[in-house]
Amino acid sequence: MAESNAHDPRERVNGNVNQTAAPTAPDAAALAADSDVGARNPPHWQGLLIAAVALLWSLFQIYYASNLPFIFTEWTGINLTLNSDMARAIHLAFAMFLAATAFPLFKTSPRDYIPWYDWLLAVVSVCVCLYLVVFQSSIAERAGLPIPSDLVMSAIGLVVLLIATYRSLGLPLCVVAGVFLIYVFFGDRDFIPEVIQWKGASFGKAMWHFWMQTEGVFGVALGVSASMVFLFVLFGALLEKAGAGNYFIEVSFSLMGHFRGGPAKAAVVSSAMTGLISGSSIANTVTTGTFTIPLMKRVGFPAEKAGAVEVASSTNGQLTPPVMGAAAFLMVEYVGISYLDVVKHALLPVVISYIALVYIVHLEAMKLNLQGLPRRGEAKPLIRRLLGVLLGFILTAALALAIYYGLGWTKSAFGDATLWAMSALFIVAYLILLSVAARYPDLTADDPDAPLTELPEVGPTVRTGLHYLLPIIVLIWCLMIERFSPGLSAFWATVGMIFIVLTQRPLKALFRAEGRALSRHLAEGFRDLIDGLIAGSRNMIGIAVATGTAGIIVSTISLTGAHQVMGEFVEFLSAGNLMVMLILVAILSLIMGMGLPTTATYIVITSLMAPVIVTVGAKSGLIVPLIAVHMFVFYFGILADDTPPVGLAAFAAAAISRGDPIRTGVIGFSYDIRTAILPFLFIFNTDLLLIDVGLLKAIFIFIIATIAMLLFAAATQSYFLTRSRLWETAALLLIAFTLFRPGYWLDQWKPPYAEQPPSSVIELAGQAVDGGSLRAMLSGEDIASGKQVVKTVELPLGSHTGDGAERLAKEAGLVFRTEADKVYVDDVVFGGYAEKQQIDFDWELTSLQIPAQRPPKEVFYLPALLLLGLVVWLQQSRKTKLGLV
Repeated sequence: MAESNAHDPRERVNGNVNQTAAPTAPDAAALAADSDVGARNPPHWQGLLIAAVALLWSLFQIYYASNLPFIFTEWTGINLTLNSDMARAIHLAFAMFLAATAFPLFKTSPRDYIPWYDWLLAVVSVCVCLYLVVFQSSIAERAGLPIPSDLVMSAIGLVVLLIATYRSLGLPLCVVAGVFLIYVFFGDRDFIPEVIQWKGASFGKAMWHFWMQTEGVFGVALGVSASMVFLFVLFGALLEKAGAGNYFIEVSFSLMGHFRGGPAKAAVVSSAMTGLISGSSIANTVTTGTFTIPLMKRVGFPAEKAGAVEVASSTNGQLTPPVMGAAAFLMVEYVGISYLDVVKHALLPVVISYIALVYIVHLEAMKLNLQGLPRRGEAKPLIRRLLGVLLGFILTAALALAIYYGLGWTKSAFGDATLWAMSALFIVAYLILLSVAARYPDLTADDPDAPLTELPEVGPTVRTGLHYLLPIIVLIWCLMIERFSPGLSAFWATVGMIFIVLTQRPLKALFRAEGRALSRHLAEGFRDLIDGLIAGSRNMIGIAVATGTAGIIVSTISLTGAHQVMGEFVEFLSAGNLMVMLILVAILSLIMGMGLPTTATYIVITSLMAPVIVTVGAKSGLIVPLIAVHMFVFYFGILADDTPPVGLAAFAAAAISRGDPIRTGVIGFSYDIRTAILPFLFIFNTDLLLIDVGLLKAIFIFIIATIAMLLFAAATQSYFLTRSRLWETAALLLIAFTLFRPGYWLDQWKPPYAEQPPSSVIELAGQAVDGGSLRAMLSGEDIASGKQVVKTVELPLGSHTGDGAERLAKEAGLVFRTEADKVYVDDVVFGGYAEKQQIDFDWELTSLQIPAQRPPKEVFYLPALLLLGLVVWLQQSRKTKLGLV
């Protein structure tokens, strides 16, 4: 955030904390600017300088992501390539320079010019970052032995980074980073509680750790920001500048506006589509909310509910692939899986969540007896509308299959020339779609306060922007067929987007026979490109600074072992109860996510909270894939954006709706309860994350989970077919729980595992099928803490080759020995599975479990559906008697 008044959203939006002044939409835009891009736009040469540096940053990132460095090196004989360490330093230098110049430091700081102290901070920021580039070789030679200049530069670097964090992101992240710095230097002092004390670090060791190596500020998070996140954010900015953002809103409104509470449903869909390319829930709220919130109010939604719908929609946008507020790319590094796997695991929960939000809006509209808006032309019968929706789904699925198999065929046919063939195909498709779009007037942003009596037609509205989908297709092709890295895929999608931004205006003019205005349209296209490149850089300031500052927290955790302390604290409070532990982690994630941007939220809470679930859960027998753990804490960190008293997205929405921001946040969070239960569900039922699930089963899971989520939403709203009675609400909750987690009832009936004697470990390992595993519980002394620990693990056994001892040694990295009917770890293979699980010599194998023979858990769907039929019959009968049919 730009200045101190932006740090209290109530003051920023309403003028004072007592809310005596009426908030306005410009206040929301100012809040978004303060939070995301910087509120300072000085005139004359200073403004041009900020724009030039932002433009240069975008060009640098495009250069770094391309093959140009290698081409220029080959042509000139001069090494013009950049390693990742250099790129991170330059990336942060750009971000800190723009943070110092584009974000005012204090409430009283000028916005129409850059004062001298900001110039000083900007220059110093660049110097401390480029110090690592200029002296890279000598720094590498004295690894761990800093000289005085290293310490001075490191100390200054941390100070100016925290200042940049304060001015671009506000006080919360600075406070969190400051607490961790205090813990590093004064961890052995009396004012630190004894239970979390550590020996403390020297100034030289800490400075080297934080600034001079790639475990601190210039660590993995900043590397992901430099190599992947920037290009996706730039891609989104170019899409927005080309008109795709308004196109998404208009299409959503034309498709959904005729339903009950249509503008609210359109807000959900448009926010979902905007969330695909947005890295900020606040920006998403302002972008779509400026249009949708007034429309919701005009069709009968109260101000707070209108704002809450937009907040819930925009917050969920940060959970939506492919960007996920930049967290998707961080998960690739932290979890150790591919980007496509992250997208696959994240897709189903967020789709179900959005469907449920549309349904909540529908229930609110039914409570208020709201009607949809008429479309232009003759109204269609219900059956034709349903067939149209079904046809839309069929055509969408057919298009997706055609893209996948069609592009796959292109690759096999053209081989090495695929890139050129795809470029030609891209241009041909672009010209065809643009010629279609040119037959209709360009979409313009409607005035939300103007009278609205009918909806735009779906067909013409959709056809005006189909060419915006082509760069997205390029992105999918690069990721799924070419198997490029996310950064390189985003590069080629960005290249396609640059081409569209430059050419769409002049080509439309040619198709419309407006040749005389061609030069003007060419100039406008070039100006749109420059504006998009600048907007992409300004959108990245906060993200880049956040990843750098979060590096302080991550490196503190690695230096001090703070995650172990947090795990012990949560374990103590939960008294070993698994559900209480998860609830505590959820609450702590919510608290730590308040006021932090998405990227910082993910880094901070996963560094602290994810190990807690893994460690404490293993002691209680909970073994879940790491991606499920990371998704759990990430979901709750994101929900902090609409959680009072901070909830910045709620304040932005309230500024537009002129409603109470706290009440808006409370209602928004009540809508998001459906999202809050998902993490608990996919911890215990990883099928929701499509882990080891085939296509047919994925479809089945999607249908069942969607029904369950709709029933849960109906229960939280106390309204299904009509207003629900108390027992009906309880029944709906019971049905939803059973559909989500039928395995719970099966576990109560018959335990999932059968106990086996530890002495049979070799025999069972030899009998296991290919790809099988053994569930084992081991106990022993943790060398780092000296404490006795218990850990449950799934020992992988790989293919069926060799006897049990060989499979255990090769796949699990363990060798056992038997002493007096007890089984101990005799050897741990270096780099094997057991070592990664921190299992050590002489640990005892205390329990061995194999899956029990049980009926399928889906049998419990039958009684749940029978109970649902009873509720439907009773509510339908009551509805008929009341004459509501």
